[in-house]
Amino acid sequence: MTSLPDPQAPGLPQGVIRRAPEDFIVDELPAYPASGRGEHVFITFRKTRLNTPDAIRTLARALGSDQRTAGHAGMKDRHAITTQTASFQLPLGVDPEPLLAAADLPGIEVLTVARHDHKLKPGHLLGNRFRIIVRDVSPDGITTAQRHLERASTSGVPNAFGPQRFGRDGANPERALGWVAGRWRGPRDRREQRLLLSSLQSRWFNEVLTAREADGTWTTALPGDLAKKHDSGGLFLVPLEGPELDDARERARAGALSATGPMFGKKMRWPEGAPLELERAVLARDLDDPHRLDAVAHAGEGTRRPLRMMVHGLETTVLADDERAIALTFVLPKGGYATTLLGRAFQLIDATAPPRASGDVEDPGQEEEVETDASST
Repeated sequence: MTSLPDPQAPGLPQGVIRRAPEDFIVDELPAYPASGRGEHVFITFRKTRLNTPDAIRTLARALGSDQRTAGHAGMKDRHAITTQTASFQLPLGVDPEPLLAAADLPGIEVLTVARHDHKLKPGHLLGNRFRIIVRDVSPDGITTAQRHLERASTSGVPNAFGPQRFGRDGANPERALGWVAGRWRGPRDRREQRLLLSSLQSRWFNEVLTAREADGTWTTALPGDLAKKHDSGGLFLVPLEGPELDDARERARAGALSATGPMFGKKMRWPEGAPLELERAVLARDLDDPHRLDAVAHAGEGTRRPLRMMVHGLETTVLADDERAIALTFVLPKGGYATTLLGRAFQLIDATAPPRASGDVEDPGQEEEVETDASST
């Protein structure tokens, strides 16, 4: 069993994030380079005080491209400096670079432009690199936070969805449940449908993760688990007994793989044994008819998400000009929330938002869900 501090624990030091955009820097790590040919233009850009949809609208307008055909690997928030790539459909005979050079692109710095064969889709990235400054931390608090962060970087952290996944008032899962259960007709807009149902998927995942944290099994591989390899993303069923079960448990202890939880959908793979019983129990608390789960397919066919998020390359440095500020650099896999990691070491205060519950902050590194067994957000 691996024990990490509760993100709401009163003993954690307070810290302020995002006092300025420069305090929260996110760089997207692409999954593959552009091929140099094709009818889609990949633009890698750095944006400041601008969200991803607004940046894409601005770039599409500059190119004369239909923004509805644009693609991106993940959403990035406005209260940060973020680097990411977006794709735009553009005829082969049109040179995008003069169009971009002549355009007014407030808040956007174009870094590279290259053609590719297909549209960029959500989840087409390796992960995100973060550089975050946490301010107004007491000297003793910095020492405490560094200790918690070091432990988290060794064992990983619970891969929970943060409050931002559930809407500003946290009510989206209940609204989605009412729709799935047939108590109302649901929204007409397909994007709103997907957001609502994704919030319900996320709540169910968090409930499974919470149960696994409570019994100390979130870092291990149980018989019947569907486990995910952190290096390749491969998904496999942990045997119910025998030497392969022992091998899976040893690899989980070494951080090479993690058990997964459900992102429910009609084509999601189910585990076996005790993990299956837990996931069915979570679902049964909300749905009297499991066939209603088919409605969640509006948000995707279903996938598996690791219960544990591994942290790579963590470094912490107290700022030379401010002994109450600590800079953190680290890499998270796609779909990982930086504030999930920070919430295990600090009681976070978001300088860009009105007062909310501790740790309730939006995360500029969040990704959209990818509904396949081979990859998750």
